[in-house]
Amino acid sequence: MRLIFFMILFFMELPKCPLSWTPSLDTEGKVLRVLVSVGKIALLLGFLYMFICSLDILSSAFQLVGGKAAGDIFQDNSVLSNPLAGLVIGVLVTLLVQSSSTSSSIVVSMVSSGLLTVQLAVPIIMGTNIGTSVTNTLVAMTQAGDRSTFRRAFAGATVHDFFNWLSVLVLLPLEVATGYLYVVTKLIIDSFNIQSGEAPDLLNVITDVLTESIIQLDESVISGIATGDPEARNKSLIKKWCQTFTNTTLMNVTVPGPENCTDPLFCWDDGNQTITLKNVSKTYNIGKCKHLFVDVALPDLAVGLILLALSLLVLCSCLVLIVKLLNSMLKGQVAAVIKKILNTDFPFPFGWVTGYIAIIVGAGMTFVVQSSSVFTSAITPLVGIGVISIERAYPLSLGSNIGTTTTAILAAMASPGDTLGNALQIALVHFLFNITGIVLWYPVPFTRIPIRLAKSLGSVTASYRWFAAVYIIFCFFLLPLFVFSLSLAGWKVLVGVGVPLIVLLIFIIVINVLQKRKPGCLPAVLRSWDFLPLWAHSLAPWDKVVSVITAKCCCCCKCCQIATDDEKKTEENNQTTHMEAYDNPRWKMVIGCRLIE
Repeated sequence: MRLIFFMILFFMELPKCPLSWTPSLDTEGKVLRVLVSVGKIALLLGFLYMFICSLDILSSAFQLVGGKAAGDIFQDNSVLSNPLAGLVIGVLVTLLVQSSSTSSSIVVSMVSSGLLTVQLAVPIIMGTNIGTSVTNTLVAMTQAGDRSTFRRAFAGATVHDFFNWLSVLVLLPLEVATGYLYVVTKLIIDSFNIQSGEAPDLLNVITDVLTESIIQLDESVISGIATGDPEARNKSLIKKWCQTFTNTTLMNVTVPGPENCTDPLFCWDDGNQTITLKNVSKTYNIGKCKHLFVDVALPDLAVGLILLALSLLVLCSCLVLIVKLLNSMLKGQVAAVIKKILNTDFPFPFGWVTGYIAIIVGAGMTFVVQSSSVFTSAITPLVGIGVISIERAYPLSLGSNIGTTTTAILAAMASPGDTLGNALQIALVHFLFNITGIVLWYPVPFTRIPIRLAKSLGSVTASYRWFAAVYIIFCFFLLPLFVFSLSLAGWKVLVGVGVPLIVLLIFIIVINVLQKRKPGCLPAVLRSWDFLPLWAHSLAPWDKVVSVITAKCCCCCKCCQIATDDEKKTEENNQTTHMEAYDNPRWKMVIGCRLIE
């Protein structure tokens, strides 16, 4: 009887597994099941395509909204001479344009034009590495509906943030003290005779079909503003002419003086003015671009806000649909098999190889999609639904950092010969920064601190979901702006305010570690934080404040709705006779949020 019972349960569970064999299905049912599975896969690929395109449009929208401001930020070279200010500028500019490749290209343009040295560009490149990691953190916020899913998704997204911040905390002081990144990359550039190449287009060939039909940007405008071109400031970022023709003619040109002549042999002075023979280039517009906003008479800011709202709507919708499709496809034995394949290590003694293969996979996939934000944002929902563990997502994110730098190296190799060395050196700085960070925070299991920090933050945000927004605002906006303000005030203010805060932070971290591992080493007072007010060491009081504020906001909305309904009823009652009013002696009044009869 027990055997029969288990067999009944077994066959009852078979339909829940999409790929399992079900004896009760006829040929038509099997064909239908296959068609449904193929349809789901096609829908998944379609939503993923729209998701990637929406990220591209989101980057264009941010460039339209804050691109010129980003160019202005780069103009103050006196500020960029401060490494901390350069780091913060890299973070803020990447947040404004939502593209590390765009901010890196601005830095390359400034170095190529001689406005910025490679040494000053190194901290900015570090900042771009941090700024690009905010995208997948925002994607994780869309999964806040389910507490356990949100805990995993937010931890999987912020492990990338913690890796970048910890790498900067170690490598920025090292770079200031020794010039490690600059010296090593300079030796590499001087050792090889590198020729100009061509950066390949992989996934862009597919996505550009849709994104370029919506919007096309003239990326040279931001670089022109950063390099001080006065004409670039009055130009629109929206590209209008895609086909142009440049004609170069050798002609006589009036110059201020003989020192401006192209050659002493081709220099004439008629007494009133100096004339020289010079090549003059003139660009003619031939064909207009074919996108939605090519003839729209709207400023860049308005177009950027429109695209920002639409891209966020499409991005969130695609993400929700992707998660639902994955949940419907990855059930039962299929989910178990996939989880086992993705999260299982190689057998002993080759278990350590698994993580490095994941790094290679992450680098390869990022090279294909040519965006670390796209790749990390795509795996964040998989971490949320539990298909990929955070231990496996961590090396994939590290590989993603390497993949985006290899794309930058190939793009730098497409630079002209006179600027190839500097452009390639900056790209190698980005590559070496991530390689060194991996060496610091991955090979030894004890040093995988970002995983532990991300898990702790995921647990906190699962209990207090409002804290996720606080984390993003503080780490990516308030903290960089605070450090930037101190940098503008000078080294004395920066050291006077920053050093005590860093010492206090280190003290708190050490005490927390000792409280968990060796509380006996601490005085009785410091074995817990109970001697402090509750609000100073717990989020519970703050959660009550947030709950009260949220309740009041919701209450006000409800009250407004009730008041509006009551006004409508009053207007209807005024149209009736007074006797009809007395027929119903029960009156209702709205006071606060309570309905009193």
